[in-house]
Amino acid sequence: MTRFRLLQARVAGDPVRTEEQHAFAARLEVPPTAIDPFDLLEEEITLERVTEDVDAVLVGGSGAYSVRQDEVWLHRFIELMGAIAEAGFPTFASCFGFQALVLALGGEISSDEDGTEVGSFDVFLAEAAREDPLFRDLPERFVAQQGHKDHAPRIPTQAVNLATSERCPYQAIRVVGTPVYATQFHAELTLEDNLTRFRRYFEMYSNAYGISQARRMLDGFRPSPEANALLRRFRELLERGLLNSA
Repeated sequence: MTRFRLLQARVAGDPVRTEEQHAFAARLEVPPTAIDPFDLLEEEITLERVTEDVDAVLVGGSGAYSVRQDEVWLHRFIELMGAIAEAGFPTFASCFGFQALVLALGGEISSDEDGTEVGSFDVFLAEAAREDPLFRDLPERFVAQQGHKDHAPRIPTQAVNLATSERCPYQAIRVVGTPVYATQFHAELTLEDNLTRFRRYFEMYSNAYGISQARRMLDGFRPSPEANALLRRFRELLERGLLNSA
């Protein structure tokens, strides 16, 4: 059985810790026991520890944290993402993981309202995606689940851009010559998963944007089947040894 390690930045008691593991398992089409959660807040962050006895690394969202914060564990996590890229260890990182990888390799992460995406958004394939083994079967335009304020205005030179959206120029990257992928969107979340998260924090969004805008955001959620299929394809290509085929 293909095994995965899921890096998580979730505080104790956050229900998303378990929900995230099950979401990744469902999209990968593996049992939850195939995914070993790794607590970035508590465990020793080393390349050896993270990659031992697994076939690939996964990274989820972050809840209360931003890669732009000054935390010891965050610096170590960002360094880890650079080490993973250098080693070329198979990886699929979402949102928080995307941002950490961008920073680790010398890109830029900023935070402003213009780049905020919360809900379901159209994503468009970049030219490089046509030759990429993971992304080339996606339609030119597809829906993806989003939940972020931080975004990348500039990606590293070692990365190729695979997708974009109206608000964010970089929605998916691959480290050149490696099976290391990262998406600003949440490929692991379905419409229902993202709705659950939004409703849980509806009061927070209402305070931030006003209740009328929060309700409009809620009404704009849509299914994202093509984005959700990425993780299953990632596993299939990994198992067939085809992720390095560009």
